Amino acid sequence: MTASNRRHFSRIAFHAPGQLVCGNGQGEVAVLDLSLRGALLRHEGNGPQPGIGDNCVLHVRLGQLDALIRMQGTITHVDGPFVGLACVSIDLDSATHLRRLVELNLGDTALLERELSALVSDE
Repeated sequence: MTASNRRHFSRIAFHAPGQLVCGNGQGEVAVLDLSLRGALLRHEGNGPQPGIGDNCVLHVRLGQLDALIRMQGTITHVDGPFVGLACVSIDLDSATHLRRLVELNLGDTALLERELSALVSDE
């Protein structure tokens, strides 16, 4: 079974700068994709490289808006500059921004509702 077949949550391509704050420091990252369960990041080389199991906070500013997604998570994999972050918690405002972003990119409200139901049942 491939990773894409096991996914219960749609990833959306989302290319934006972000900041990853971990116990060993902070650094700039490029956000490559987002989902309701986490993010795929590319470490930009400044600041310490996060390691598997590190608890971190991802900050992503949405365009010119004052909107900010703040996701607390755990590093699940590191492959060169690529870093996988699994979401552990997210505040209500960030979840609302992320939900809207996913909804706009999926173009299917029913699919989004199924993903939100799966997210709640996993908790």
